[in-house]
Amino acid sequence: MGRLGTLSPARRRLFMILIAALVAAALAATAVVVWRTTGASVTPVAQDRPGPVLLIPGYGGSTEALEVLAGELRASGRDATVLQLAGDGTGDLREQAQVLAAAADAAIERTGAPSVDVIGYSAGGVVARLWVRDFDGAGLARRVITLGSPHHGTRVAELAVAVVPDECPLACRQLVPDSDLLRELNAGDETPDGPAYISIWSTVDEVVTPPDSARLDGALNLVVQDICDSSQVPHGSLPTDQVVSSIVALEIGAGAPEELSAADCARLSS
Repeated sequence: MGRLGTLSPARRRLFMILIAALVAAALAATAVVVWRTTGASVTPVAQDRPGPVLLIPGYGGSTEALEVLAGELRASGRDATVLQLAGDGTGDLREQAQVLAAAADAAIERTGAPSVDVIGYSAGGVVARLWVRDFDGAGLARRVITLGSPHHGTRVAELAVAVVPDECPLACRQLVPDSDLLRELNAGDETPDGPAYISIWSTVDEVVTPPDSARLDGALNLVVQDICDSSQVPHGSLPTDQVVSSIVALEIGAGAPEELSAADCARLSS
């Protein structure tokens, strides 16, 4: 018993209560880590029933480029909405994921659809994954398509932290390679059960560096230049590029996600 035996009965009981509380807290913390690593069990939604489309802007929240893509989706008969991010779009990416959660619930209530399709541009793709993993999106998302998303961070954010830290707010710091947020998000399964995942990116992306930070384990990974080798689409033009728009429209359709190759360049360019 050591020093415990020298305590009065009342203090001994208090000591044991404190130990029990610490153990309970440790077990609870472990349970959270396990849940976030393995993901909760979900029943995937029907893949042959496309629902409304939600488009998530990137860092800074600009909607201009995504409105072009949304317009093309609407012209093809899809219900498409571009989200307005919280604040100026440079705050906590988890907060932006909660914006997406509310928008998904609202879209399903408005349309009566069983699920939504999500397109995340740049940091918006990270937001989409946070929603799926941590905010009950796994049972509501049919497809998650990301465009030039820094799933494993970008050296541009790393450089900003090193050179102009005052100009790198929270979302910027969360996009530094191996940030706490990305390390947790990528631990275990990068594409947890629920939606089908498609990641699209360009090898000449000058914002997501290296560009293959957009590669997502378990997703259908589509590199624009593997399909159209002459493409020079930069990061900022991904949502408005004709080939990329055609890829998105195809992958978000009622059919199963489709592997693409150079043989598909002509039809996607027209």
